[in-house]
Parts: sequence; C-alpha cells; structure tokens
Amino acid sequence: MGKNILNEQLSALIKNEPDNLANMANTSAFLMQFIENINWAGFYRYAKENDELVLGPFQGKIACVHIKNGQGVCGTAFKKQKTQRINNVHKFPGHIACDAESMSEIVIPLGEFGVLDIDSPIENRFSTQNQLMIEELANTFIKTLTKH
Repeated sequence: MGKNILNEQLSALIKNEPDNLANMANTSAFLMQFIENINWAGFYRYAKENDELVLGPFQGKIACVHIKNGQGVCGTAFKKQKTQRINNVHKFPGHIACDAESMSEIVIPLGEFGVLDIDSPIENRFSTQNQLMIEELANTFIKTLTKH
C-alpha cells in the first residue's frame, strides 16, 4: 500500500477517538498489520517524574518496561528529539536488547509524549523512504493526542 493511503487509513481509524490509550493500541496494531517484515511496533510514554520512558501499548513480544532518558535507541531518540534509524541494533552503543531477534529499528520521537518504536528481524530493513512514511504516520498519531 502507498504512503498516502496508509496515512489516510490511520487517520480515519483514530481521528475521532479522544482516548490516547485506545489510539496507541489501534496505531500499534495498524502498523503491525500494514508494515511488512517487522516484529514489534508500539509506544513508550515519557514519565517526567522518573525521567524515563515507560512501555505503552504495543504489538509483538514482551518488551522492556522502563528505559532511561538518553539510553538505548528509544532513549536516544527521545533525548535528541530526532528519529533514530538503526540498520543493525547490535552495533548501536548501549542498545537495550528486549528481543534478540530484532536486527534493525526505527524510533520516532513524539515530542513530550514519548516515542514510537518499530523493530524488524531484518538488518537494514528501514530505508529513507520508510522513515518518511513512518514519520508521517507518527504525525497523524500526534494530532490525536489529548491532554489528561
């Protein structure tokens, strides 16, 4: 499916739902359904009181629950507020291995909310074009966030 079609489908799925948790759950399920060759898709929310990311809704194997700000691929993406596209996570300094089968990873920061994390069992899985598509999907998700 093309980039614009996926974005339109995600928008239709979540745009009228005010509950962040429900939108995280449906977004992670949507990503698992429509992005090929991935083995994990989900969210880590920022917990300011502990300066860490805490596991949110996801699809995939059991995951790490707490990630310190600045540690691992997710913590680095959050701290730098810059997408991290890692071709081989085993070569990333300080990589936190929740699933040894994951080879590549892309993490999109979502501002003060946290990050969107997607893993693949295939090395070099995520291209620049994939990154742009996933960033667009992340922006669609961000637009649905409500303050609680």
